[in-house]
Amino acid sequence: MLLFFILTADSMQIRFITTGGTIDKIYFDALSQFEVGESQVEHILREGLVQFDFEVVPLFKKDSLEINDVDRRKIRDYVRDDAASHFVITHGTDTMVETAAALAGIQGKTIVLTGALTPARFRTTDAVFNIGMAVAAVQTLEPGAYIAMSGQVFKADEVRKNRDQNRFEII
Repeated sequence: MLLFFILTADSMQIRFITTGGTIDKIYFDALSQFEVGESQVEHILREGLVQFDFEVVPLFKKDSLEINDVDRRKIRDYVRDDAASHFVITHGTDTMVETAAALAGIQGKTIVLTGALTPARFRTTDAVFNIGMAVAAVQTLEPGAYIAMSGQVFKADEVRKNRDQNRFEII
């Protein structure tokens, strides 16, 4: 059976929550140190000529190694209490799995976390593809928490980051 998903501008708004991570990193100084800069999500969406309603909400500008349980609770509370039902959250890859797990179980919300292995400002980056993948996923998946990275979508409780191979995989 082939399913088609037809969405109108009135049918869905996607709320993008930005938390920082590599996707938004910029060079900080002459020693090639990085820091998290302004989110690139809105720029990516506008350049992609998207035809859906969206809002970008910046919560943090942190490397994911700096995101702790208090921050995860803040993200969870925001998503749970917000009127939107579809969320894409940009997040650093090192602790993305932990944040996805903290968001699991929120009723009536479809939540897709994504990020990048190289900054969005780089000429060669996976950021644009990953944002596009997350947008497609959030519109078609059942409510729950997911990770969309490198052309794959994973359930929050069935994924890990393989740091040796710098990729996400099913557990």
